[in-house]
Amino acid sequence: MMMGLLAFENNQGLWNGGYYSQFFGIGGVMVTVAILWLSTGYFGGIGAPFAPYFWPYLGQVPKKKERQRPVRVYMDGCFDLMHYGHANALRQAKLLGDQLVVGVVSDEEIVANKGPPVLSMEERLTLVSGLKWVDEVIPNAPYEITEEFMNTLFSKYNIDYIIHGDDPCLLPDGTDAYALAKKAGRYKQIRRTEGVSSTDIVGRILQTFKHKEGVSENAGVESCDQMKTQLSNFLPTSRRIMQFSNGQAPSPGARVVYIDGAFDLFHAGHVEILRSARQLGDFLLVGVHDDQSIREKRGYPPIMHLHERTLGVLACRYVDEVIIGAPLEVSRDMITTFNISLVVHGTVVEGGSASEFDPYALPKSMGIFQVVTSPKTITSVSVATRIIDNHEAYKKRNLKKKASEDKYYTQKKFVYGD
Repeated sequence: MMMGLLAFENNQGLWNGGYYSQFFGIGGVMVTVAILWLSTGYFGGIGAPFAPYFWPYLGQVPKKKERQRPVRVYMDGCFDLMHYGHANALRQAKLLGDQLVVGVVSDEEIVANKGPPVLSMEERLTLVSGLKWVDEVIPNAPYEITEEFMNTLFSKYNIDYIIHGDDPCLLPDGTDAYALAKKAGRYKQIRRTEGVSSTDIVGRILQTFKHKEGVSENAGVESCDQMKTQLSNFLPTSRRIMQFSNGQAPSPGARVVYIDGAFDLFHAGHVEILRSARQLGDFLLVGVHDDQSIREKRGYPPIMHLHERTLGVLACRYVDEVIIGAPLEVSRDMITTFNISLVVHGTVVEGGSASEFDPYALPKSMGIFQVVTSPKTITSVSVATRIIDNHEAYKKRNLKKKASEDKYYTQKKFVYGD
C-alpha cells in the first residue's frame, strides 16, 4: 500500500515540476510528441477521448474566440455648469459598456424644459468632450427620447443601451422622458451623485454674490461682509478620488509639466488651457489651491470647495495627476519631488488683489517657466456674472427645479452602484 502511494506521488511529481529532467534528451522529445498526439490530435492525429483523464494538466488547445462588436451606451444631459456629479454619472455610464456616446441637449430644449442655460452649446460641448470617459459627442440632442430619436440612436449610432440616473427626468406634462427606452428594454440606470447639482451651484452663486455690483474681474466682490457662502453637501471619500484618478506615475524620463490654479466652477477655459499645457510634455501635473489660499488671494471664497474642484480637474482627459491643496508658491522642493520640467501659466488670470509676491519666481530663475496663451477668455467670475445679470430668471428656474429635487430626496431609496 505504501509503495502504491509513493508511486502515485512520484507520478504527480512529474507534473508538479520535480522531474522535468527526465524529459531531457531524445526520449523526452518522443514522449512529448506522443502526449500532444493523444490529448489533442496534434500533427493531424486522432485525439484519444480518454487522454484528458490521464493528462489533466495539459488541457485542450483553446479555440479562437470571434471578436464581438463593442457595447455602445448613450447618455444625455444639459451639462450646464459642469460639475463632478455630471462627470461621475458619465464615469458610471462608461462602466456599463465599451464606448460612451453623450448627447448634449440644445439651448432651445433647455429653455423649453428647464429655463435659460448658463453656458453656451459650444462651451458645454468643450466640457463634455474634455472628460476622460467620453468617446463620442452628439450636439443638439433632444431633451425627450422620442421614438424617432431612439431609432436613430439604435440604427445610426449603434447604441445598445440608453443610460440615466435614478433621479426622475420629467417633461413639462409630467411624463417620463425615458419611458420609450424603458419600454423597449434598452434602458439602464445609474446612481445619482449626492451633494451637488447645477441647481445647487446656481444657489451658491446667488448667495455668495449677493449684489450684482459686487462682481468684477479685478477684486471680485466688495467685501467678505457682503457675501454669504452656501455650504456644500458633498461628502468626499478616498474611493471617489481613486475612481477619478488615472493611478499612474510618470514614466522614467518623462517631461512633467506643472500648472496650478483655483479651477473654481470648472469651465471650458479650464479645459482648453489644460489641453495646451498637456501638449508641452508627457505628463500633466495640476496643483489645485486650497480654499483659504483662494480666499486670501481673491478676497472671497471659492464657490466649489477643494475636493469638489479636485474631482473636476481629475475628470479632465488631459490631466494625469493632481496636487490637492497645492501651495501658491512653486518651491524648489516641489520641483525636485515631482521632477517638474516645465511650469506654465495662462494669460487669463482670475481677479485678485495686487501683490509684489511672485509665486513663480523660482521656476523663472531656473529657466523652466512659460506663459501659455489662454485659448478662451472665460473665467469663473464671468460665469457667475451671467447668473447675477439674470438673477430673476435663474431664481425662478431654481425654485421650479428645487421642488422636484426635494421630492426626489423625500422619496429616495438606496440604489446599488458607485
